[in-house]
Amino acid sequence: MIKKLLLCASAGLLLVPALALAADAPRDRAFDFTYTARVSELPAGAHKVDLWLPYPVSDDHQDVTVTAVTSPYPHEVLKESKYGNSILHIVATDPKDKEIAVEMKIQVHRKEYLHNDFTNRTPGKVPAEMEQWLKPDRLVPLDDNVRKIAREVTEGKTDDLAKARAIYDYVVSTMSYDKTGTGWGNGDIKWACDAKRGNCTDFHALFIGLNRAVGIPAKFAIGFPLPPEHGEGEVGGYHCWAEFYLAGYGWVPVDASEARKHPEKKDYFFGAHDENRVQFSLGRDIQLNPQQKGAPLNYFVYPYAEVDGQPFQKVAKTFLYKDEGTKTGAGGR
Repeated sequence: MIKKLLLCASAGLLLVPALALAADAPRDRAFDFTYTARVSELPAGAHKVDLWLPYPVSDDHQDVTVTAVTSPYPHEVLKESKYGNSILHIVATDPKDKEIAVEMKIQVHRKEYLHNDFTNRTPGKVPAEMEQWLKPDRLVPLDDNVRKIAREVTEGKTDDLAKARAIYDYVVSTMSYDKTGTGWGNGDIKWACDAKRGNCTDFHALFIGLNRAVGIPAKFAIGFPLPPEHGEGEVGGYHCWAEFYLAGYGWVPVDASEARKHPEKKDYFFGAHDENRVQFSLGRDIQLNPQQKGAPLNYFVYPYAEVDGQPFQKVAKTFLYKDEGTKTGAGGR
């Protein structure tokens, strides 16, 4: 595509290329996503089986359409009250089969989330509705040790942006992305502080907890990652990320674990989420709707089942993606 640059020296007028701004426009990605849950080996005499799946919705950064739900039993879409997450609920009464399979077909248009021009900040206060993002989670308490670390990391910083950046730098430099052994993946800030390793859940538990400990609202989001290369294939597991609230500016996206895995993108991921993801839910300690009999969910991205009011573990899951325009079998992983 040809760009034209017009210069009118006599008038002192410079007309920039018409597409100059478009080159810096946020990237986007359109793809199909298939979420499958399979409850198997149901016990003989099971009377009621409840199955809950996170149900993705559109927001400022993604347009989502659930095009089909395939289920052998009735289903409904509900919301939980704390964070407003949408939930697909399936209930089977006196199931005749030993297995229940549910599939969601989803169309996604994900946009790169950029909010990193901090020169555009204006004076402001943290709104009252941010209070919930300052409260502790079960595995992210704001105890004396967490507050002590937060004070040490942000020592000498008087501005919330500088504090958040100091915390981000600390998490990225201190934590190792390491999923060996056990203990990782729970988002337990105490474990993260001691072990100094883990996956995205552990990285962002530490980032969120330290921000909250110095009075900066921070929230947890979870969904699925896609490989940067377009094509089709299976997604092996979830990915999570974070945002912190900056008065006079708004929410700022952060991905500390990706920054650790890709050091050359450290500055990018302080203020950005790439387009290679889809979000399914927000928050921790989730009470489902209808409310489960078991404990609140640590986070909600995988299917959860109960049989006659008892948590049931035999639930398999599969996640597939296919980029728009990809021919079947092309670029498979």
